[in-house]
Amino acid sequence: MKKVSEWKIHGLVLVLVIVSELIGAKSFQVGPGKAVLLPMLYALVIGLSLGPKGFKIVNLDEMKIASPLIGVSVLLLIAKYGTTIGPSIPLLIKAGPALLAQEIGNFGTILFAFPIAMLLGFGREAIGAVHSIAREGNIAIISDMYGLDTPEGRGVMGVYICGTLFGAIFFGLMAGFFASLNIFHPYALAMACGVGSASMMAASSGALTAALPHMAQEIQAFASASNLLTAADGVYASVFVAIPFTEWLYRKFHKQEPTPTLPAAPKEEE
Repeated sequence: MKKVSEWKIHGLVLVLVIVSELIGAKSFQVGPGKAVLLPMLYALVIGLSLGPKGFKIVNLDEMKIASPLIGVSVLLLIAKYGTTIGPSIPLLIKAGPALLAQEIGNFGTILFAFPIAMLLGFGREAIGAVHSIAREGNIAIISDMYGLDTPEGRGVMGVYICGTLFGAIFFGLMAGFFASLNIFHPYALAMACGVGSASMMAASSGALTAALPHMAQEIQAFASASNLLTAADGVYASVFVAIPFTEWLYRKFHKQEPTPTLPAAPKEEE
Protein backbone atom coordinates (compact mmCIF):
# COMPACT_ATOMS: atom_id res chain seq x y z
CA MET A 1 0.00 0.00 0.00
CA LYS A 2 1.31 3.42 -0.91
CA LYS A 3 1.91 5.89 1.91
CA VAL A 4 -1.07 8.22 2.07
CA SER A 5 -1.95 11.11 4.36
CA GLU A 6 -5.04 11.11 6.53
CA TRP A 7 -5.22 14.88 6.28
CA LYS A 8 -6.68 14.63 2.78
CA ILE A 9 -9.39 12.30 4.08
CA HIS A 10 -10.25 14.58 7.02
CA GLY A 11 -10.30 17.60 4.73
CA LEU A 12 -12.68 15.92 2.29
CA VAL A 13 -14.96 14.88 5.15
CA LEU A 14 -15.07 18.45 6.41
CA VAL A 15 -15.96 19.73 2.94
CA LEU A 16 -18.68 17.09 2.56
CA VAL A 17 -20.19 18.03 5.92
CA ILE A 18 -20.23 21.74 5.10
CA VAL A 19 -21.72 21.23 1.61
CA SER A 20 -24.35 18.79 2.92
CA GLU A 21 -25.39 21.09 5.77
CA LEU A 22 -25.64 24.05 3.39
CA ILE A 23 -28.03 22.05 1.20
CA GLY A 24 -30.10 21.19 4.27
CA ALA A 25 -33.07 18.86 4.60
CA LYS A 26 -35.34 18.65 1.57
CA SER A 27 -38.72 16.96 1.22
CA PHE A 28 -40.85 16.02 -1.76
CA GLN A 29 -44.05 14.16 -2.42
CA VAL A 30 -43.97 10.47 -3.36
CA GLY A 31 -47.53 9.42 -4.14
CA PRO A 32 -49.66 9.94 -1.03
CA GLY A 33 -46.63 10.30 1.23
CA LYS A 34 -43.60 12.53 1.67
CA ALA A 35 -39.93 11.58 1.46
CA VAL A 36 -37.35 13.51 3.46
CA LEU A 37 -33.74 13.85 2.27
CA LEU A 38 -31.22 14.63 5.01
CA PRO A 39 -27.68 16.04 4.81
CA MET A 40 -26.33 12.61 5.72
CA LEU A 41 -27.73 11.23 2.46
CA TYR A 42 -26.09 13.95 0.39
CA ALA A 43 -22.75 13.30 2.07
CA LEU A 44 -23.04 9.59 1.29
CA VAL A 45 -23.90 10.10 -2.38
CA ILE A 46 -21.23 12.77 -2.92
CA GLY A 47 -18.69 10.63 -1.11
CA LEU A 48 -19.44 7.69 -3.40
CA SER A 49 -18.84 9.85 -6.45
CA LEU A 50 -15.32 10.73 -5.26
CA GLY A 51 -14.05 7.14 -5.45
CA PRO A 52 -12.17 5.28 -8.20
CA LYS A 53 -15.43 4.62 -10.07
CA GLY A 54 -16.37 8.31 -10.03
CA PHE A 55 -14.23 11.44 -10.11
CA LYS A 56 -11.18 9.51 -8.81
CA ILE A 57 -10.39 12.10 -6.15
CA VAL A 58 -9.97 9.28 -3.61
CA ASN A 59 -7.97 6.17 -4.53
CA LEU A 60 -8.19 2.64 -3.14
CA ASP A 61 -5.34 3.13 -0.67
CA GLU A 62 -7.06 6.18 0.81
CA MET A 63 -10.34 4.29 1.01
CA LYS A 64 -8.62 1.53 3.02
CA ILE A 65 -7.21 4.16 5.39
CA ALA A 66 -10.65 5.75 5.82
CA SER A 67 -12.57 2.53 6.53
CA PRO A 68 -11.50 2.05 10.19
CA LEU A 69 -12.43 5.65 10.95
CA ILE A 70 -16.10 4.74 10.50
CA GLY A 71 -15.97 2.90 13.82
CA VAL A 72 -14.80 6.03 15.64
CA SER A 73 -17.67 8.06 14.17
CA VAL A 74 -20.20 5.40 15.10
CA LEU A 75 -18.98 5.38 18.72
CA LEU A 76 -19.58 9.11 19.00
CA LEU A 77 -23.00 8.71 17.40
CA ILE A 78 -24.05 5.95 19.80
CA ALA A 79 -22.84 7.98 22.79
CA LYS A 80 -24.90 10.95 21.65
CA TYR A 81 -28.05 8.88 21.17
CA GLY A 82 -27.47 7.10 24.48
CA THR A 83 -28.01 10.40 26.30
CA THR A 84 -31.57 10.57 24.95
CA ILE A 85 -32.63 7.26 26.51
CA GLY A 86 -32.31 8.24 30.19
CA PRO A 87 -35.08 10.87 30.38
CA SER A 88 -37.49 8.52 28.62
CA ILE A 89 -36.87 5.35 30.64
CA PRO A 90 -40.46 5.15 32.03
CA LEU A 91 -41.84 5.41 28.51
CA LEU A 92 -39.44 2.73 27.25
CA ILE A 93 -40.33 0.34 30.08
CA LYS A 94 -43.99 0.74 29.21
CA ALA A 95 -43.26 -0.27 25.62
CA GLY A 96 -40.74 -2.98 26.64
CA PRO A 97 -42.49 -6.07 25.19
CA ALA A 98 -42.96 -4.32 21.85
CA LEU A 99 -39.27 -3.43 21.71
CA LEU A 100 -38.25 -7.04 22.37
CA ALA A 101 -40.83 -8.54 20.01
CA GLN A 102 -39.53 -6.59 17.05
CA GLU A 103 -36.88 -9.24 16.48
CA ILE A 104 -39.68 -11.29 14.90
CA GLY A 105 -39.02 -9.01 11.94
CA ASN A 106 -36.15 -11.37 11.06
CA PHE A 107 -38.77 -13.75 9.70
CA GLY A 108 -40.08 -11.04 7.38
CA THR A 109 -36.59 -10.54 5.95
CA ILE A 110 -36.22 -14.26 5.35
CA LEU A 111 -39.70 -14.92 3.94
CA PHE A 112 -39.52 -12.04 1.47
CA ALA A 113 -35.91 -12.37 0.36
CA PHE A 114 -35.34 -16.14 0.34
CA PRO A 115 -37.72 -17.02 -2.54
CA ILE A 116 -36.21 -14.21 -4.62
CA ALA A 117 -32.70 -15.51 -3.90
CA MET A 118 -33.75 -18.98 -5.04
CA LEU A 119 -35.29 -17.62 -8.25
CA LEU A 120 -32.06 -15.75 -8.97
CA GLY A 121 -30.11 -18.98 -8.69
CA PHE A 122 -28.37 -18.45 -5.37
CA GLY A 123 -27.05 -21.47 -3.56
CA ARG A 124 -25.95 -21.46 0.06
CA GLU A 125 -25.04 -17.80 -0.38
CA ALA A 126 -28.73 -17.17 0.35
CA ILE A 127 -28.30 -18.40 3.95
CA GLY A 128 -25.78 -15.69 4.75
CA ALA A 129 -27.57 -13.07 2.67
CA VAL A 130 -31.19 -13.30 3.81
CA HIS A 131 -31.10 -14.37 7.47
CA SER A 132 -30.81 -10.69 8.52
CA ILE A 133 -29.92 -7.25 7.15
CA ALA A 134 -26.27 -8.35 7.51
CA ARG A 135 -24.61 -5.80 9.77
CA GLU A 136 -21.40 -6.21 11.75
CA GLY A 137 -22.84 -8.62 14.34
CA ASN A 138 -24.26 -10.87 11.64
CA ILE A 139 -20.93 -10.96 9.81
CA ALA A 140 -19.29 -12.12 13.04
CA ILE A 141 -21.89 -14.88 13.47
CA ILE A 142 -21.55 -16.15 9.90
CA SER A 143 -17.76 -15.96 10.15
CA ASP A 144 -17.80 -18.08 13.30
CA MET A 145 -20.34 -20.64 12.06
CA TYR A 146 -19.26 -21.01 8.44
CA GLY A 147 -16.24 -18.80 7.75
CA LEU A 148 -16.15 -15.80 5.42
CA ASP A 149 -14.39 -17.74 2.65
CA THR A 150 -17.56 -19.80 2.07
CA PRO A 151 -20.79 -19.33 0.10
CA GLU A 152 -22.52 -18.21 3.30
CA GLY A 153 -19.71 -15.74 3.99
CA ARG A 154 -19.90 -14.32 0.47
CA GLY A 155 -23.66 -13.91 0.87
CA VAL A 156 -23.49 -11.96 4.12
CA MET A 157 -20.64 -9.76 2.85
CA GLY A 158 -22.54 -8.96 -0.34
CA VAL A 159 -25.57 -7.74 1.58
CA TYR A 160 -23.35 -5.87 4.04
CA ILE A 161 -21.71 -3.93 1.22
CA CYS A 162 -25.05 -3.13 -0.41
CA GLY A 163 -26.45 -2.01 2.94
CA THR A 164 -23.46 0.24 3.53
CA LEU A 165 -23.87 1.86 0.11
CA PHE A 166 -27.64 2.17 -0.10
CA GLY A 167 -29.08 1.32 3.33
CA ALA A 168 -29.05 4.82 4.81
CA ILE A 169 -30.68 6.28 1.71
CA PHE A 170 -33.36 3.58 1.62
CA PHE A 171 -34.17 3.81 5.33
CA GLY A 172 -34.24 7.60 5.28
CA LEU A 173 -36.71 7.64 2.41
CA MET A 174 -38.90 4.94 3.98
CA ALA A 175 -39.11 6.64 7.37
CA GLY A 176 -40.20 9.98 5.94
CA PHE A 177 -42.65 8.31 3.58
CA PHE A 178 -44.41 6.16 6.19
CA ALA A 179 -44.54 9.02 8.69
CA SER A 180 -46.51 11.11 6.22
CA LEU A 181 -49.06 8.33 5.60
CA ASN A 182 -50.33 8.42 9.24
CA ILE A 183 -50.85 4.64 9.25
CA PHE A 184 -48.46 3.66 12.04
CA HIS A 185 -47.97 5.23 15.46
CA PRO A 186 -44.81 7.39 15.64
CA TYR A 187 -43.46 5.16 18.43
CA ALA A 188 -43.78 2.11 16.16
CA LEU A 189 -41.94 3.92 13.38
CA ALA A 190 -39.25 5.04 15.83
CA MET A 191 -38.74 1.46 17.02
CA ALA A 192 -38.51 0.33 13.39
CA CYS A 193 -35.57 2.72 12.94
CA GLY A 194 -33.43 0.54 15.23
CA VAL A 195 -32.26 -2.27 12.95
CA GLY A 196 -28.80 -2.79 14.44
CA SER A 197 -27.05 -0.29 12.16
CA ALA A 198 -26.04 3.11 13.51
CA SER A 199 -26.01 4.79 10.09
CA MET A 200 -29.38 3.39 9.06
CA MET A 201 -30.86 4.29 12.44
CA ALA A 202 -29.48 7.82 12.20
CA ALA A 203 -30.86 8.32 8.69
CA SER A 204 -34.32 6.92 9.42
CA SER A 205 -34.76 8.52 12.86
CA GLY A 206 -33.50 11.83 11.48
CA ALA A 207 -36.04 11.71 8.67
CA LEU A 208 -38.77 10.76 11.16
CA THR A 209 -37.78 13.65 13.43
CA ALA A 210 -37.90 16.04 10.48
CA ALA A 211 -41.41 14.84 9.67
CA LEU A 212 -42.55 14.95 13.33
CA PRO A 213 -40.42 17.65 15.01
CA HIS A 214 -42.75 17.96 18.02
CA MET A 215 -41.86 14.34 19.02
CA ALA A 216 -38.11 14.59 18.39
CA GLN A 217 -37.02 13.49 21.89
CA GLU A 218 -39.37 10.50 22.04
CA ILE A 219 -38.40 9.38 18.53
CA GLN A 220 -34.68 9.53 19.30
CA ALA A 221 -35.18 7.65 22.58
CA PHE A 222 -37.20 4.83 21.03
CA ALA A 223 -34.92 4.55 18.00
CA SER A 224 -31.75 4.49 20.14
CA ALA A 225 -33.13 1.92 22.59
CA SER A 226 -34.43 -0.20 19.74
CA ASN A 227 -31.05 -0.12 18.03
CA LEU A 228 -29.18 -1.12 21.18
CA LEU A 229 -31.60 -3.94 21.96
CA THR A 230 -31.42 -5.20 18.38
CA ALA A 231 -27.64 -5.32 18.57
CA ALA A 232 -27.95 -7.40 21.76
CA ASP A 233 -30.85 -9.81 21.33
CA GLY A 234 -30.40 -9.83 17.55
CA VAL A 235 -27.36 -12.07 18.03
CA TYR A 236 -29.45 -14.71 19.79
CA ALA A 237 -32.31 -14.33 17.32
CA SER A 238 -29.90 -14.96 14.44
CA VAL A 239 -28.12 -17.93 16.02
CA PHE A 240 -31.13 -19.77 17.44
CA VAL A 241 -33.96 -18.71 15.11
CA ALA A 242 -33.04 -16.98 11.86
CA ILE A 243 -30.14 -19.13 10.64
CA PRO A 244 -31.76 -22.50 11.54
CA PHE A 245 -34.99 -21.36 9.88
CA THR A 246 -33.10 -20.28 6.75
CA GLU A 247 -31.22 -23.59 6.68
CA TRP A 248 -34.56 -25.42 6.88
CA LEU A 249 -35.99 -23.34 4.04
CA TYR A 250 -32.90 -24.01 1.96
CA ARG A 251 -33.31 -27.76 2.36
CA LYS A 252 -37.00 -27.50 1.44
CA PHE A 253 -36.77 -25.15 -1.54
CA HIS A 254 -33.38 -25.83 -3.03
CA LYS A 255 -33.23 -28.90 -5.21
CA GLN A 256 -29.98 -30.61 -4.50
CA GLU A 257 -28.25 -32.15 -7.49
CA PRO A 258 -27.83 -35.92 -7.10
CA THR A 259 -24.34 -37.01 -6.22
CA PRO A 260 -22.83 -38.84 -9.20
CA THR A 261 -22.37 -42.56 -8.54
CA LEU A 262 -18.97 -43.91 -9.47
CA PRO A 263 -19.01 -47.13 -11.51
CA ALA A 264 -18.10 -50.23 -9.58
CA ALA A 265 -14.57 -51.48 -10.06
CA PRO A 266 -14.42 -54.57 -12.28
CA LYS A 267 -13.82 -57.82 -10.41
CA GLU A 268 -10.52 -59.48 -11.01
CA GLU A 269 -10.69 -62.86 -12.67
CA GLU A 270 -9.41 -65.71 -10.58
